[in-house]
Amino acid sequence: MPARSIANATISFGLVSVPVNLYSSSESSASVSFNMLHKKCGSRLKQQYVCPKDNNEIVTRDETVKGYEFSKGQYVILSPEEMKALEEKGTGTIDIMEFVPLAKVDRLYLEKVYYLGPDKGGDRAYRLLAAALEDTGLAALGQYAARGQQYLVLLRPSGERNVLAMEQLHYADEIRTATEIVVPEGDVKPMELAMAKQLIAQTASESFEPQKYSDTVRARVLATIQRKIDGQDITSDAAPDTGTKILDLMEALKASLAAAPQGDAVPVDGRKAS
Repeated sequence: MPARSIANATISFGLVSVPVNLYSSSESSASVSFNMLHKKCGSRLKQQYVCPKDNNEIVTRDETVKGYEFSKGQYVILSPEEMKALEEKGTGTIDIMEFVPLAKVDRLYLEKVYYLGPDKGGDRAYRLLAAALEDTGLAALGQYAARGQQYLVLLRPSGERNVLAMEQLHYADEIRTATEIVVPEGDVKPMELAMAKQLIAQTASESFEPQKYSDTVRARVLATIQRKIDGQDITSDAAPDTGTKILDLMEALKASLAAAPQGDAVPVDGRKAS
């Protein structure tokens, strides 16, 4: 079945316009969710808003307004018309501001990914942009307004059949810096480093193959729930064996190397591990 477009847009850079369709790049297998039920009768519960100031009075949705907390406990109330005025007007245009080296874009900024496909009349310009980005190793950085917000986006080749991908990025002020993470000072012992690199080489692959992996937890949970539906007891399942905890780092490295699959090691730092 052909992919279904979720939106239309136009890539704009210089005097060039490329009409495109947006497609979702993933099909989320939603996590297993549970509902809150009344223990006494098994009915599903409903959420309600209550006002703690008015003796926990239940407030209906038509009695609510939206407000922004500008100071502790102080709010400015905005009407629906004012909220509407605050929204970014969707232009349907992906405005390219500059081109940057793709390899220099920190993956920390990535939030969501879409595919872009050429819309009617945009085939030639689309292929040209995809080929130019592929040959130069650059990516197009720009902004895209939709759903009342303005997004920072990056256009890059997806690696498949000259298809472009559009990455929705976080803005810089949304990213927490690594300087907030405290890492105690200390030395890395040469022998431990050598063994760690050997372990990495022994369990490394030369390509990224995500199809080798699946959500085993979700499958186990669904299978267990089905057993419960079938009337079986699920409380006696044995806890998974997490193995013996090894506290000594060198012993942990030796045990890991012994347990790792034996085969041709993948080169580390341009050298074949011995």
